[in-house]
Amino acid sequence: MKELAGKVSIVTGAGRMRGIGRAAAVRLAELGSHVVVTGTGRDPKTFPDDERKANWKDIESTAEQIRAHGVKALTLVVDVTDQTQVENMISDTISEFGRVDILINNAAAPIGADRVPIIEVEPDVFQRVIDIKIRGTYLCTQAFLKANLKQNTGGKIVNISSTAGKRGVPNTFAYNAANFAIVGMTQSAAKELGSNNINVNCVCPGATETARMDELQKRGQMDLIAEQTPIGRNGTDEEVGHLIAHLCTEATSWITGQSININGGTVVEH
Repeated sequence: MKELAGKVSIVTGAGRMRGIGRAAAVRLAELGSHVVVTGTGRDPKTFPDDERKANWKDIESTAEQIRAHGVKALTLVVDVTDQTQVENMISDTISEFGRVDILINNAAAPIGADRVPIIEVEPDVFQRVIDIKIRGTYLCTQAFLKANLKQNTGGKIVNISSTAGKRGVPNTFAYNAANFAIVGMTQSAAKELGSNNINVNCVCPGATETARMDELQKRGQMDLIAEQTPIGRNGTDEEVGHLIAHLCTEATSWITGQSININGGTVVEH
């Protein structure tokens, strides 16, 4: 029997073909979990070229990859900043599967107008970055717990931060704020929920070859980061996804409250 057989996972922000959310969702399926995948309902006109060529269908295509492993998938369009939509996400999960065991808080704002000097960051841009990452993690975690605690079966929460949650760099004022917050929220939740047999951890990826990083690739920054990385390359969504899923297994049941770097050695601060 697969290790996560019978478990039910929710992964937010899992609609991109090259994405950490998709990779984590598929790996959880490989381990036997049914998976709920959420996305924002992206307009296909905005898809990158490789997704268009592959006839990618956002969260529906992720769901197809999940079902290929013999488990069930549920796709939901969810704005994680909207409390009603988040609560409906949980109720739809319970209606479909009868339980919820694992939550992966992966949703984040795309790289864009926030990556500028502080004096150029517009208030609504700053707020959007904060809302999706911090408010989204808060709402999803709260709604998940209301259902999971009733089960009294324990659970796993993995929050996705970044190396930007460990080290500040120029022109990422909002992004640093959001990701440092996730590290602190992880520690708080782990201290609070340990007695309920719920592990809460955080994964902090460095430069990962995903669609999210295409903007940095256009600027030539991804190649520069790879050159400066001790291992000599950037990461893949599969590598990060496997770590996320591993933190949902019993092998890591004594790990909680940790924010784990996966970045090829660029950032080693804990």
